[in-house]
Amino acid sequence: MNTFERLKQFISTEMTMSHIYQPVMLMRLLRDGGYGTARDIAADILSRDQSQLEYYEEIVKKMPGKVLTQNRGMTEKSGNGYRLKGFADLTDEQRVVLLGLCEQRIHLYEEKRQGDQWSHRRRNRRPVPGSVRYEVLKRAQDRCELCGISARERALEVDHIVPKNVGGKDEIANYQALCFTCNAQKRDTDSTDFRDLGAMYANREDGCLFCDIPEKEPIRVLSENSVAYLVRDAFPVTPLHSLVIPKRHVRDFFGLTQAELNSINALILDAREKLLAIDKSIAGFNIGANCDEAAGQTVFHCHIHLIPRRRGDVEAPRGGVRHVIPGKGTY
Repeated sequence: MNTFERLKQFISTEMTMSHIYQPVMLMRLLRDGGYGTARDIAADILSRDQSQLEYYEEIVKKMPGKVLTQNRGMTEKSGNGYRLKGFADLTDEQRVVLLGLCEQRIHLYEEKRQGDQWSHRRRNRRPVPGSVRYEVLKRAQDRCELCGISARERALEVDHIVPKNVGGKDEIANYQALCFTCNAQKRDTDSTDFRDLGAMYANREDGCLFCDIPEKEPIRVLSENSVAYLVRDAFPVTPLHSLVIPKRHVRDFFGLTQAELNSINALILDAREKLLAIDKSIAGFNIGANCDEAAGQTVFHCHIHLIPRRRGDVEAPRGGVRHVIPGKGTY
């Protein structure tokens, strides 16, 4: 089989695709004498990535479009685009001079920044491994965890909830799935002073029972991640009754950040699997948090109860958590 027939057969029937990468690479090699650099191939892939074009469309609207139109008056909005004021008054020679000046300003800026101007896209960290990315997107059910749009409508990105530069870790509890628009707008509109985030997550209160456990009773900690930990309840209502507790001192469930919610949920899911493995009598769970005195909270550091249930542990289990109000569980 000659080269043409081999390639034709591979492209037509043998190529398995999880993305467009293989045919795009072959097209580059076929066009350019059989050779192409990785950068050239990457540029071809980028040219077909609508999510990146849409990302920079948003950048155009919020940055140069706004500055040149509203602030400087050099351009004006026209339909979906921008029009340069006075363009018809320029000669061809003048346009060439102005183009050269723009190129010169770009060159000087690039020399000054030495590539840092693209750090917002590189983010100076390792790419998220494919297996982790898969788990994050699966957990999000292929939808943006901020606006809810489907991955079929808008490309999703895996984002650090607590930024790396304030101590955020490369762990699944600190990742969220955001569409490219929400991820871009998060940087532009979030008023949080990220310099203070590290201090916020390190907040502890002297004398707080749950703030003290990781330091004073580390043997009780059965599992943990960057912002939460799990222990057995000191006064269990059923065997293996557990508590999942944020490390930060926060009064109740409603004060938790998204990173803490993700971390707590990851610990609960992990604990469920472990409890089912070590005790085959477990047939269900109650999960709950007491928020404020009226709801029965006595330790004012948020904690979530994970209570294993067994068949027959109470006479009439129907109603579950409704039994927190006597007489209201049965209906």
